[in-house]
Amino acid sequence: MTAAFRPCGLVPTFDNPATLRRVVERISAFVPDVVVVDDGSAEEGRKVVEALGKEGLAHVHHRAQNGGKGAAVKTGFEVAHRLGFTHAVQVDADGQHAIEDLPRFLDAARAQPEALVLASPVFDATAPKSRLRARQITCFWTNLETGGKVIEDPMCGFRVYPVAAALASGANGDRMDFDPEIAVRLVWMGLKVVNLPTRVHYVSKEEGGVSHFQMFWDNVRISWMHTRMVALALLRLLGGGPQPRKMLPP
Repeated sequence: MTAAFRPCGLVPTFDNPATLRRVVERISAFVPDVVVVDDGSAEEGRKVVEALGKEGLAHVHHRAQNGGKGAAVKTGFEVAHRLGFTHAVQVDADGQHAIEDLPRFLDAARAQPEALVLASPVFDATAPKSRLRARQITCFWTNLETGGKVIEDPMCGFRVYPVAAALASGANGDRMDFDPEIAVRLVWMGLKVVNLPTRVHYVSKEEGGVSHFQMFWDNVRISWMHTRMVALALLRLLGGGPQPRKMLPP
């Protein structure tokens, strides 16, 4: 890897004691450095995170209290930038992503380091029908905000960010509204999007899977985020919307 492309894994976690270590170990097979952000986990989850740090398997950062997935990822961007990484490969801690596809994501980011690389999920039978319907709705609004089908799936948490652009994006969402918001904002900043298909398997509770998606409140947050973003998109058409931000130096 050249100095111009220095990626790290980025795993936000909140109470994922049964799946986190395996996720980090699998990422480490392809990316030697992993940043784990503990978003205020309870004792069991916190101990797993602490052990990963002590064993040198991850750069660990503990948030004092739970702020949400988006807040944890934004903290991870700051840590990654401070450590000198140019790109962050975001992977959820619950084990649902096909990490064996990570080399394809890295190859795409290496070939186009200025681009945002997003997973286009291929769901199996484990995907909840309610979540699939919600994704269809948010895809509709995302297409409206970006002026076309630029982003195939705005919700999947398996993606590669250029760290400087991510920090400059100005994404406000701190919870499940974060993933779609930052993707749209990066498109507005002029980043090209590379969509890569990948399998997604929802891990059951019996397998240690934990979902922190709050069906009512997260849908409210996502709906309010789209309301704001559509309004901003209209302002952009009229020439008064948010302008591209200055990115931090590498």
